[in-house]
Amino acid sequence: MPFIPHTPQDIAEMLQVIGVRSVSELFEEIPAELLAGPLTGVPLALSEIEISRLMSDRAAIDGRPLNFIGGGAYEHHIPAPVWAIATRGEFYSAYTPYQAEASQGTLQLIYEYQSMLSELTGMEVSNASLYDGASALAEACLMAVRANRSSLSRRILVPRTVNPLYLQVARSIVGNQGVTLVTLDYDRASGRMLAESLQQFTGQDVTALVVQQPNFFGVLEEVDELTDWAHANKALLIGVVNPLSLALLKPPGLWGGPASGNQGADIVCGEGQPLGVPLASGGPYFGFMTTRMQYVRQMPGRIVGRTLDAEGRPGFTLTLQAREQHIRRGKATSNICTNQGLTVTAATIYMSLMGAAGLERVAAACMQRSAQLLKALTAIRGVKTTFTGPRFHEVVLSLDRPAAAVLEELARRGILGGLDLSQHYPELKSALLVCATETKNDADIARYGQALAEVLGAASAKAGAA
Repeated sequence: MPFIPHTPQDIAEMLQVIGVRSVSELFEEIPAELLAGPLTGVPLALSEIEISRLMSDRAAIDGRPLNFIGGGAYEHHIPAPVWAIATRGEFYSAYTPYQAEASQGTLQLIYEYQSMLSELTGMEVSNASLYDGASALAEACLMAVRANRSSLSRRILVPRTVNPLYLQVARSIVGNQGVTLVTLDYDRASGRMLAESLQQFTGQDVTALVVQQPNFFGVLEEVDELTDWAHANKALLIGVVNPLSLALLKPPGLWGGPASGNQGADIVCGEGQPLGVPLASGGPYFGFMTTRMQYVRQMPGRIVGRTLDAEGRPGFTLTLQAREQHIRRGKATSNICTNQGLTVTAATIYMSLMGAAGLERVAAACMQRSAQLLKALTAIRGVKTTFTGPRFHEVVLSLDRPAAAVLEELARRGILGGLDLSQHYPELKSALLVCATETKNDADIARYGQALAEVLGAASAKAGAA
């Protein structure tokens, strides 16, 4: 709360009205031995001017580095109205809308969000969000086990081109529930999943295949071929997507070749952060999930529906689950029921303001800027493109020296130069994942190129002198 308006006189008058002598009397039921007592370790209060100065100084310590990191969290321009509206009291303090008669505004917003996500992904139904993109993948895996009743193996194929952090979270959540995640390798030339690696599973009992588009390397997978393979082998297809990329790319609901009738993915999930949510030290983000109508009863989380009241007026309410779902333990579709209402609110406002044309322009600008960045950086000696596959707005670069040391030097110059892939992909050795979005301009890219050239040049000169 930025401003507390109550004066001591106001408080005294309120206490008098309710017949209490002091605020402490409101908590008299707490045993004395449990009371914390005075906060002796807390410094004296600061004035508004002083606290503003303190927080500004603390923020300045972090600086304003130029950011070229992607890997699942992306810096995009967020129009000013998005959070000006999202932080209005009606949205900011709204809690779970169990009481439909008192929560029509929140319910309508969530319904609009579900409609937009369904249209963006090309699927029939959406839930009201999940905790984050990583846990959404885990939920999708568990949902696939429930939905694919022809499969008894509880075995899900996951390419190594899926975000490794997502894979870690999914394995932590589903590993103790009898679900096996089998990793598949990728082609070292293109950066795509090796389609040949699926041949050993042809005809076997596979519950689902996971495909990330664009994948963690930023490369576009052969989603049509992979979707057709999954369905031909009676497996469900789980798509993990960047929602912003869908403004340009084929929606998962239409994946598959013409021969199979573009049957599409069965479950689609991902991270909604690119839709109007700022980078903020790791969160909060929100996961999204959409699916086919035939699987809607297996979908975790909340779903808002539109209906008519007794007088024929439209209204909104939670549907297909009762509140008691969240205490059904083993019978519940999910035990991670958090929906990120505030960030979903921001995403809904963002998509409403941008519209289809605006989202398309942002996605196209991202591709343009990433191509410009790639051209600038690969012109430097010691830098080359790792993979040949087509990409969205991220690219993996190979350096002639360890990426970690290069990133440290760039950070000293105020540039967050990318993500070192050596921890998750040691076989790539000195590989760097870089990203450029619409927020980067010509000067930003030139600055990064100059700094990288200086860092690599200085290291080469030092090695030569030695």
